[in-house]
Amino acid sequence: MIWSDEFDKNGLPDSTKWGYDVGGNGWGNNELQFYTTKRSKNARIENGILTIEAHKEEYEGKGYTSARLVTRERASWDHGKLEVRAKLPYGLGTWPAIWMLADKMPLNWPDDGEIDIMEHVGYDQNFVHGTIHTKKYNHMIGTQKANQVTIPDVSDKFHRFQLMWDQETMYIGVDDIYYFKYKNEKIGNDSWPFHNKMYLLLNLAVGGNWGGSKGVATDIWPRRMEVDYVRVYEAQK
Repeated sequence: MIWSDEFDKNGLPDSTKWGYDVGGNGWGNNELQFYTTKRSKNARIENGILTIEAHKEEYEGKGYTSARLVTRERASWDHGKLEVRAKLPYGLGTWPAIWMLADKMPLNWPDDGEIDIMEHVGYDQNFVHGTIHTKKYNHMIGTQKANQVTIPDVSDKFHRFQLMWDQETMYIGVDDIYYFKYKNEKIGNDSWPFHNKMYLLLNLAVGGNWGGSKGVATDIWPRRMEVDYVRVYEAQK
């Protein structure tokens, strides 16, 4: 193990490991929440668990608040195994994600790559999705590479969401079952930008183009994603 957060100290997330994306600009997906910073109502550690919680409230011109934690400029990786043990929210309009972006500025999306280790939308309760985005393969042009797996108790129990990758192959899985594989086509950056070091994001969005495509319930909030730990391991030789 080369990096981890066990969330064993109550309070706000460790600022040496986590920063925040802040704002309510829709985040490219017409999302409804304002992401706050250093606000325990939206992101806090209690009893060994990181809670990211979305609330229905008026805040900075938006109708919901939540949090998006990032390891950008603190920790990033271009190979290895990453594991996040988490329990997901349920409810129409929830959209939690565990994902990665290139740790570079300025970021050029999708050319610099995106790895979605876990996405879940509340209207599709029993499914978890793994996806990669590149210049050649991305949802804006309908070419994204993805797969999904059925997890009936994803909101009732903790599960281990996993990414294992090197510069040849990428695997996304849950509880050691790797249901999605993506290989380096060796045709350049357009299909494999993952030589970039990638940082981790943990967030809970409300609504949006995907999460809200079947509507957003107004009577279920607050909703939370709970994270037991984040662990990153060096690749096996």
